[in-house]
Amino acid sequence: MNAPRLSTARTIDQIAAARFAAADAEAHVAPLLDIAEAEATIFSRVERAEAMEHARRLDALARAGKSAGPLHGVPLAHKDMYDRARQVTGYGAREGAGKRAEVTSTVLARLDAAGQVDMGRLRMSEYAMGPTGHNHHWGIPRNAAKPGAISGGSSSGSGAAVAAGLVRAALGSDTGGSIRLPAACNGVVGFKPTQGRVPMTGVMPLAFSQDTVGPLAATVAEARLVLSVISGPDGIDPACKPATPIRPRAQGLRDGLTVGFAKGTFLDIMSDSMGAALEDVRVRMANAAMVTTDLDLDLLGTLGEAANAMAMSEAAAVHADRIALSPESYGDQVRTRLAQAVAMPGFAYVRARQVQKLARKAMFDRVFSRVDVVVIPTLFDVPPMEAELNIGGGQGIAALINRLVHFTRPINLLGFPAISLPVARTPEGPLSVQIIGPDWSEDLIADVADWLEAAVSPPA
Repeated sequence: MNAPRLSTARTIDQIAAARFAAADAEAHVAPLLDIAEAEATIFSRVERAEAMEHARRLDALARAGKSAGPLHGVPLAHKDMYDRARQVTGYGAREGAGKRAEVTSTVLARLDAAGQVDMGRLRMSEYAMGPTGHNHHWGIPRNAAKPGAISGGSSSGSGAAVAAGLVRAALGSDTGGSIRLPAACNGVVGFKPTQGRVPMTGVMPLAFSQDTVGPLAATVAEARLVLSVISGPDGIDPACKPATPIRPRAQGLRDGLTVGFAKGTFLDIMSDSMGAALEDVRVRMANAAMVTTDLDLDLLGTLGEAANAMAMSEAAAVHADRIALSPESYGDQVRTRLAQAVAMPGFAYVRARQVQKLARKAMFDRVFSRVDVVVIPTLFDVPPMEAELNIGGGQGIAALINRLVHFTRPINLLGFPAISLPVARTPEGPLSVQIIGPDWSEDLIADVADWLEAAVSPPA
């Protein structure tokens, strides 16, 4: 079913203002819920009764002249890994493998307080493991940007829901690229924050040292707004650190901004089309008086093994008991990866942590001492077709994953913030780049992304 897209002129800001001014959240949420229920490949569960009840409360608040916040009456939906009290969190796992939550996750509670209408739960890769979006139990969400292509993982439903126009934004998670890859595959924006920017309280863990929570959205401005709402310590998650709050709006770019572009073997897997799109970005930036420079970023291409060793060791700790007791409850791809992870020696994890520390120092010494931000591809090309990659737990799974996360996984190991946005829409599918900055530079990379989005967008 082809869902009607919301007008690109209707940003979250405008929707929230309209819902408040007219007290019409209920009227606008109802038809979207009808569409969502028909999108079974994208939604794992539609929370119709809860959404309509919340919309009515928001309408009553608006009639009293009060706004709930910057998301007043805006319909959103989120990856099925965030706890909501008295509901089952499904994790993208087989039927009955989820858990009933006692307390709502911090990020959902913050979005509620800001006025969202939560429409329900979105499909995801099983236990957030898998960059393609394939799910052994539930299939793959429909890609509206390129029919028949993968929707990316593991936040597959989040990317698909935004691309289909069902919601303007949706939460995802990113441990090796799981926000940015679905964003690239579906031609939308994905914002991975600095490690420790957003609390993980009430969020399904995958790998604690690299897990992050962030939004996928129709525009940079909307992704930024949602991230500003969910960020900051909650007094519960000790890994969430205090930092200057993210600005909810862009403020433009300062003069003399320096931008680094990779040269070398790190880009070898990039297609000609992706290379042309990247060069177009560089030319536009140079024409706008930004200082662009070549950088040796081949270090990033060496970090995949360390990132995987850390992530899989931590994932094995999460799943060791369950997979020992009932390995048949996992899909082929996830079971294969976890079986390998359980067998990984402890010294591999220690060495990976040492690599992480040295690589972070090298990036500050060699890269962020010279440039403000870095621009690299998100994916090596347009999103691949689903039929080409549905290999289950076969021998090619490791090579496939390494290729898909080549440009994203190193950034998780380093902990830096990154925002992915489409810069070209070809007949073969969307092409996206990442803008990456040092720790806590979300405002800067969002400002650059906001400028780039406007620069590459066709005139209205």
